[in-house]
Amino acid sequence: MSHGNVPSAPLGEAPSSGLGPNQDRKLPPSTPDWNNLRVIHRNTLPPRAHFFLYQNAWDALSRDVSLSKAQLLSGKWLFNLARSPLQGPVDFHKQSPVQLADTPEWVPVAVPGMWQLQGHGKGPQYTNLNFPWPVNVPHVPIDDNECGRYVTQFSLDQHDKGHQLRLRFEGVDAAFTVWVNHQQVGYSQGSRNPSEFDITQFVRFEDINVLSVEVYQRCDGSYIEDQDQWWLSGIFRDVWLHKFPKTHFEDVQIQTELHNKYKDATLHVGVKLNSDANVTLSLLDADNVEVVRKTKAGEGTIHFDVHVKNPHKWTAETPYLYQLVLSMPGCSLAERVGFRKVELIDGVFCVNGQPIKLRGVNRHEHHPDHGRAVPFDFLKEDLLLMKRHNINAIRTSHYINDPRLYELADELGLWILDECDLECHGLFVVGVDGNKLTSDNPDWEEAYIDRARQMVMRDFNRPSIILWSLGNESGYGRNHKAMYKFIKSLDKSRLIHYEGDWRAESADVISRMYHSIQDTEKYAKDRSWDKPVVLCEYIHAMGNGPGAIKEYIDLFYKYPRLMGGFVWEWANHGLRTKTKDGKEYMGYGGDFGDDPNDYNFVLDGLCFSNHTPTPGLIEYKKAIEPVQTLGIEKGGLVRIVNRYDFLTLDHLICHLSWVDGSGSYNLGMVEVPKGIKPHSEGIIRIELPSSTRPLSHLTLEFRLAAPRGMWGDAGHLVATGQVAVHPPKQLQTLPLKMKRIGAVKTSLINPSLLSIVGSGGISWDFDLTIGQLVSWKNPKQSDENILAEPLGFEIYRAMTDNDRGCDFGRNWFNRRLHQAKFHLVEATWKELHEGAATEIVVKGRMAPPVLNWALELKITYMLGGHDVAIKVEAKPTGALLPRAWGRLGLVTKLKGVESVEWFGRGPGEGYRDKKMSQLVGWWGAKVGELMTDYEFPQETGNRTDVRWVRFRNKENKSLLSVDWQNWQAQKGGREMGDFSALRYSTRELDEAKHPFELEDKGKEGETVVHLDWWHHGLGTGSCGPETLREYTLEAGKEYEMEVLLY
Repeated sequence: MSHGNVPSAPLGEAPSSGLGPNQDRKLPPSTPDWNNLRVIHRNTLPPRAHFFLYQNAWDALSRDVSLSKAQLLSGKWLFNLARSPLQGPVDFHKQSPVQLADTPEWVPVAVPGMWQLQGHGKGPQYTNLNFPWPVNVPHVPIDDNECGRYVTQFSLDQHDKGHQLRLRFEGVDAAFTVWVNHQQVGYSQGSRNPSEFDITQFVRFEDINVLSVEVYQRCDGSYIEDQDQWWLSGIFRDVWLHKFPKTHFEDVQIQTELHNKYKDATLHVGVKLNSDANVTLSLLDADNVEVVRKTKAGEGTIHFDVHVKNPHKWTAETPYLYQLVLSMPGCSLAERVGFRKVELIDGVFCVNGQPIKLRGVNRHEHHPDHGRAVPFDFLKEDLLLMKRHNINAIRTSHYINDPRLYELADELGLWILDECDLECHGLFVVGVDGNKLTSDNPDWEEAYIDRARQMVMRDFNRPSIILWSLGNESGYGRNHKAMYKFIKSLDKSRLIHYEGDWRAESADVISRMYHSIQDTEKYAKDRSWDKPVVLCEYIHAMGNGPGAIKEYIDLFYKYPRLMGGFVWEWANHGLRTKTKDGKEYMGYGGDFGDDPNDYNFVLDGLCFSNHTPTPGLIEYKKAIEPVQTLGIEKGGLVRIVNRYDFLTLDHLICHLSWVDGSGSYNLGMVEVPKGIKPHSEGIIRIELPSSTRPLSHLTLEFRLAAPRGMWGDAGHLVATGQVAVHPPKQLQTLPLKMKRIGAVKTSLINPSLLSIVGSGGISWDFDLTIGQLVSWKNPKQSDENILAEPLGFEIYRAMTDNDRGCDFGRNWFNRRLHQAKFHLVEATWKELHEGAATEIVVKGRMAPPVLNWALELKITYMLGGHDVAIKVEAKPTGALLPRAWGRLGLVTKLKGVESVEWFGRGPGEGYRDKKMSQLVGWWGAKVGELMTDYEFPQETGNRTDVRWVRFRNKENKSLLSVDWQNWQAQKGGREMGDFSALRYSTRELDEAKHPFELEDKGKEGETVVHLDWWHHGLGTGSCGPETLREYTLEAGKEYEMEVLLY
């Protein structure tokens, strides 16, 4: 069935309607191929490895496809779209491009391309799992199935005669029929799989050839292509005309076997020929020095078994590639070879006899303008960015990717989990047993096996592929078992993955999604196991997050059973679009009139939609860095651990710097000890400065000593470590500090307004009716009140995607945390220390409407000299308390702030469970640089573990300083704080659904400043575990907090 053996009309003819003079006439006259489960392909050639043929070995070794025996047909094609295959110009294939170009219904489009992103059809539609049409397996609607018709032309010359001409489509979504010179060639489906047709008998060598393609938006196969991504259609990968000479290679399969304790190797090469031939095999090393040459004659399939003594081994860290050249007169091909062995040793996942850890990502094919039609340079930049961020593995979620990705992975060094184009998630929400519809339905067995066949046959030769995957979120049934058996019949050298098989009956590894830290550790501790565990999806990277990455990574390295995991996912899938007035933004579900849709769940990556890093990717790089700094010991001994799987640290250099409360200092280079083996510890000896200043931190930067391939320049930062060398100085208590800040003058301006004047003319106004500081003036800066809004207390933050997706967000909404306001109970004041300070004590309640819970507050203000010291005592009370507070801190709007400087973690945003990538230091930034512009607005821009912060005006004068380091949090013990400085309020962030909606918010020259003692952690609750308990800002406990403003 999958090889074109379906009964069909003779080549060159359309299937007959079969209508006799007395028969009923109907439309469609027979079941269309695209709605017929019995038809997967018509007249396609058997699947083969992805390769190009060349005239000679030298051209083959160049890997320059422009020199190959192939003609690229991609480019501008004529296009017409109809609502259904039964509508529009159904006989278009009878016309030439010249004829069609004169009609306005035909317009040029780009191939590769998705027609919805070129202005055609209903537009993009995003669903996570729901099918956007009535579910009637295996049928899709006839009347609602857009049909894209493509026409182009190409020429051949006399040199092409005598060749077998193979028309190859690398990817067409979702199904298509092909005509050449007005004659039907065949049909195929399987959107992300290649299809190849022999068109030799249809072409002309003296005239223009017409290629016509009819593409169907949906087909029966669409029921098993329900991946979490945009529904887009068209010829989205390249179209090639391969020209195989009279005697040629039809296929090649390469396998390496290691023996003698993984030292020596045997190279197995199977070569499928179309006729008798003498074949020469040559194996070249990376310097093009020939290692082996053999010649063999035969027909059909011939086999080479080549023994290679101690070859360089291929790994993701040492991606050494040999070149294999197969030649016969007038026909050559070249393939890269990596010698490696994948296996389980005592149940541990190993390559070349060594345990490895997968520090991976799930990668969809996506481009913000072209959808799945991803340009090569964009794809390449993805992989370079991964390598630069310490990522070593890709899961091709959830289909085989552009074949060039695997070639790049071979070269760069990335482990690949190659996944079949198979998912039917939406069948499990329609009220019936989804397994019985497809996965456990014998009628679908060939359709499932076809997906496995296409993957393995195309990608067999890629050394980067270490795992095959049977697909994603498709339940589990007999057809998965059939796929497993089929793949094992082709390839026993790799392991097989499938998460839906929870008992791993048809999988060689156990796979889980979004398991908690606790559940993952339970698997790791199980003593009766013979298969390792991989987290095929974890730490869901949606919006501001993910939180608590480090906890997973530490588990991976603690327990041998754990293979590692793949973050969901690499990048947001936003599509670039514009508002009616021309404002550009990244659209998500619903932005294109698509209904049903799954809203912004398509924005869940470590990269923004333009594939630049989010703070989440920076944090992931830190968590998985291959050199971890464990701590400092007596005598300046810094203990590190090598988390590479194969490399020592000999290729790295280490730069030292020092930071303390007085500044930052460069300490130069230090030697990294030679020969620190993978997964083992080492000691770096450091001569520490004699300084005993408080807040001292030693920073180590591990960088590449020399370039590594195309991804890493010399000096590239691989890992950082930072250790506190001296503890903070003894913290002072509030009364001792206040005695030294000078005299004040206090007066009651009116019954509700208290005025306090301190040293140097600085003054404050306090509104007793609301219990808040409403004015702060410093004549040394200006006479203007720097407070655009009163200094209040805040317990809520703008919701993150991770908040909304878990119980915390629902709880906050139901408990009306976002509606909680401060309500005054009483305010008292008095002078202290013989007029050296004024004390104002405010009692009040942070409480919402409707409910009776409250956070009772006692806020003590001490104002004197230049300073305002604030102490807060907080006690929860009432019924139906929230589970957690969003934050506990102060909030105001400041006028005239241009820049901010601080001592703490930076330079980027940080939170309790997303901060390890941000190092302690002296940092500064413009206000506009402090916000992370998430594509769906939410809580953003927090800086954490801050000792002090200063807000400066455009003249660089300090408007306000905040100091946590001299004030001790009595309960909870935190000696630092958090701050954010944004143009937008919490409410404005909450209400905005796109970044452009914020542009008219906020007031020029005013900055919303949050000064928090604590901030709730982020977690990964958008699809996974909520914020861990240790990072939860629990609402059911009392807090005491202090801070100094000046």
